[in-house]
Amino acid sequence: MRIADLLKDGLDCVKVGYPLILASGLDVVRRLSKMTPVIADLKVADIPNTNRLICEQVLAAGAFGIIAHAFTGRDSLEACIEAARRAGAEVYAVTEMSHPGAVEFLAPQAEKMATLAADAGADGVVAPATRPDRIRLIRSIVGDLTIISPGVGAQGGSAREALAAGADHLIVGRSIYESRDPRVALDRILAEIG
Repeated sequence: MRIADLLKDGLDCVKVGYPLILASGLDVVRRLSKMTPVIADLKVADIPNTNRLICEQVLAAGAFGIIAHAFTGRDSLEACIEAARRAGAEVYAVTEMSHPGAVEFLAPQAEKMATLAADAGADGVVAPATRPDRIRLIRSIVGDLTIISPGVGAQGGSAREALAAGADHLIVGRSIYESRDPRVALDRILAEIG
């Protein structure tokens, strides 16, 4: 909460994941969303009914967006999108993740998942800042959908390269919140993208 409050003027939103929500409860989403928009990075990946229930809970807590996996299929992704529409929120479908292991299974299917996300009506997709070439490929498939890109900083992705490749927004976590001075870390990234 302290870091979000300190940096809110330099952020478009705050992304929270399972570790924080499990440790703090959904109240952390409620509290953060009073400061800045919140994307719930739950990588929702279940049957449609379970996806809907998960989305309804976190969106009711105040999240404006949710990240869901596309690999579970159209019906499961659409359940998230329908829940988001009812809440006036957004859904970002994971096409590919930023860690090295993602190339084993997700990358070979990323094009299909990007097409599925666009066809199902997702607001955007997740494509890895650690592999700008993949952002370019995903951009060629999703057109004007928003691309959010994780992996900047701690995982080695370049903010400048990700944006040049077609990302709309960067997901930067550990290199800011684990730094000695989060404000300096954020300012360094903002200076890099000019």
